[in-house]
Amino acid sequence: MGNMKIAVMGAGGRMGRELIRSVHAIDGCAVGGGVEQAGSPFLGQDVGALAGIGELGIAISDDALDVMTKVDAILDFTAPAATVEFAGLAANARIVHVIGTTGLRPEHESAIEAAARHATIIKAGNMSLGVNLLAAVTRRVAEALDADFDIEIVEMHHRHKVDAPSGTALMLGQAAADGRKVTLEDVSVRCRDGHTGARRRGDIGFQSLRGGSVVGDHSVIFAGEGERIELTHVAGDRGIFARGAVKAALWGRGRGPGLFTMTDVLGI
Repeated sequence: MGNMKIAVMGAGGRMGRELIRSVHAIDGCAVGGGVEQAGSPFLGQDVGALAGIGELGIAISDDALDVMTKVDAILDFTAPAATVEFAGLAANARIVHVIGTTGLRPEHESAIEAAARHATIIKAGNMSLGVNLLAAVTRRVAEALDADFDIEIVEMHHRHKVDAPSGTALMLGQAAADGRKVTLEDVSVRCRDGHTGARRRGDIGFQSLRGGSVVGDHSVIFAGEGERIELTHVAGDRGIFARGAVKAALWGRGRGPGLFTMTDVLGI
């Protein structure tokens, strides 16, 4: 079996370029294509030159379907509407689809689940090893501590991030809810402003900070009477997400259809 050919969706963006560099650097795979939306100034440019690794002889295209016929997997950190479209195309092409897109709404999730009946889809709010370990620990701590310990999730990202809370924060909130055996939507508190009254027992709070060039900081705080437990992950390099996404694509090669997460990839 030769190198796995992987295409990057949204190849011209910051994350897209990072993904191209990681695919090129990791053994067992090779850059097979790059896709941008119609009208993008990056169309026609060489994917390797754009990512700073030298020309690869592969031009960025706006024809996602054509690109998918030539590769084994796509890496997708784009936008919800685009991700749903790519999921359908990947399902028809029977290739691996790794999704790191955040801000997905229930209707997007439903469409992705439908596509996973025909394609191998690996989706996670965060692709890094450290964050997924943090989620696993969060689940265990929430399971061990009852609702006398209040749970707050605090995240900070760069000023350009468009969704809040972050996909990673929501993933951590879901892990805490799973540990408590509650439905996150029933206990989630996204913001507080004004005279809100006392904190409701069992709520899981979220706070989103934005500023500067912060790649991603996430903390899960368990606050009890007289003691506090804080679990924190700090991302200093987007490369951790890109390398995790490539690892997920390689893991998915040869697997049957289904919707998987990074916990499946990492076996945790």
